[in-house]
Amino acid sequence: MVTDEKQALAQVAYDKAMKYELDFGCCPQCVLAAVQETVGVIDDSVIKASHGLSGGGGLSGIGACGALTGGLVALSAKRGRDRDKLDKGRFINNFKKGQELVERFRGEFGGVTCQELQHQFTGKTYDMWNPEEYKAFDKDRGLQCARATATVTKWVVEMM
Repeated sequence: MVTDEKQALAQVAYDKAMKYELDFGCCPQCVLAAVQETVGVIDDSVIKASHGLSGGGGLSGIGACGALTGGLVALSAKRGRDRDKLDKGRFINNFKKGQELVERFRGEFGGVTCQELQHQFTGKTYDMWNPEEYKAFDKDRGLQCARATATVTKWVVEMM
């Protein structure tokens, strides 16, 4: 059960992630920056390292949505296996939380890959390396990617 205090914090994180995605883009970084500013846990180097996860990884569209991967990174920053514990088992509870996030995301947004979400949001997919197609995607998606980014951020804060 999520406490009132945690719900309030999750709403603050939601609002920050929404603003960051609309103002700056790069959904995984927006998730992680909002989590960092509301609950901590995330180092700046983690935000930097997540940059290439945007757009399904390298703007390919074929990998997991960047907002989702940002959420998974945030959960792992809190619950994941430390470097000095690589030989201490799988840390399965982190995977369970990650799976919970993935399934909730799939249920809410109808897919997990960037291209699946593009299709859900606009009825088609885009080549994000083609400037004209990216511009069309940016227009056609409206607030939907920002909403996905903000929603993941809210859920992650509630799960932490």
